[in-house]
Amino acid sequence: MRIARVNLRANFAAFDRWLMLSVFALLGTGTLLVYAATKSWFASQGLDPQYYLKRHILNIFIGALLTYGTTLIDYRLLRAYTPILWGLGVLALVAVLVPGVGSTVNGAKSWIALPGGFQLQPAELAKISVIIGMSMILAEGRDVDSAPSDGDVLRALAIAALPMLLIIAQPDLGEVLIITAAVVSIIAVSGAPTRWVAGLLLLGVLGSFVAVKSGVIHQYQLKRLQSFVDPTADPQQSGYQLRQSRITIGSGGVVGKGLFNGPQTNGRFVPEQQTDFIFTVAGEELGFLGSGFILLMFGLFFFRAFMIARRTTDIFGRLVVIGVIAWFAFQTFENIGMTMGLMPMTGVPLPFMSYGGSSMFANLIGLGLLQNVHVRSR
Repeated sequence: MRIARVNLRANFAAFDRWLMLSVFALLGTGTLLVYAATKSWFASQGLDPQYYLKRHILNIFIGALLTYGTTLIDYRLLRAYTPILWGLGVLALVAVLVPGVGSTVNGAKSWIALPGGFQLQPAELAKISVIIGMSMILAEGRDVDSAPSDGDVLRALAIAALPMLLIIAQPDLGEVLIITAAVVSIIAVSGAPTRWVAGLLLLGVLGSFVAVKSGVIHQYQLKRLQSFVDPTADPQQSGYQLRQSRITIGSGGVVGKGLFNGPQTNGRFVPEQQTDFIFTVAGEELGFLGSGFILLMFGLFFFRAFMIARRTTDIFGRLVVIGVIAWFAFQTFENIGMTMGLMPMTGVPLPFMSYGGSSMFANLIGLGLLQNVHVRSR
């Protein structure tokens, strides 16, 4: 027992402290913003104003346990369990599409209802299985100086293709784009010929065009894309949300209206503010300085993650870290960009900050993977 305690303490001590500091800062700030986004409206309706706050803290607590659990097993041993993880992820994505099992939220059948009012979004966890699976295929039997064969790349793409097709069937465009960013980044860093990266980018452009023309993209998603080009295209739905999002962020000025004092936030003018549009709360109530602090913490997070990728000499570990970085980087850019009209609205949460159990669990498992590689690379 004493040896176990020593090992646990040593595992904690070996963590990248700056990486943890950035995540703690984002989690703490996000918790305050989720409370600010929901407190006044729930109180005005005679409901528990701390409802979302308590559930958000519970999600963080569960996610923290998942983070630490992810660091206990040497990441190099995860390769042995990758087929199991990938298979469970695919089964969960299939279950979502089964009538009576999957639940539809905001036009996408992406959720599985759980007891206690909780919901699970398998697409969030599928990102992890795709990253680990592709990294395993591209790293298997190689040394640092060798490049993966064309057959390796094809097998790696097959690992990602099935989950992505199942997510498209839901449909969830945001998660598909995030996985695509991770897939392209892993292949680019793996040493595969440049033609694979160029081909995937070209395939993505052609696939988007075909999806729009063939009706794979639903009407509500098309309206989101139209509102990105012209905010007046859908004035009652996505166009309204984008306009209110811009107004809310811009109204904060340099120092903001003060926490819990944002008129736009308290008036519930921005739909889904505690989830996909949590950054608008920061813009209004914390202003430019508070929003800048959030961006600074994300910058610190990505800097430390890149340092982990640079230090590790293990190909598998490096590809896993790059996949996680691409996932978080694209999702952060997409979320903040869509709140300001710089990116189309795709319904992706802001990592470590938005309310949502599945996304928080996936984010903190991703953090655990980064720390796992860091600890074993020292």
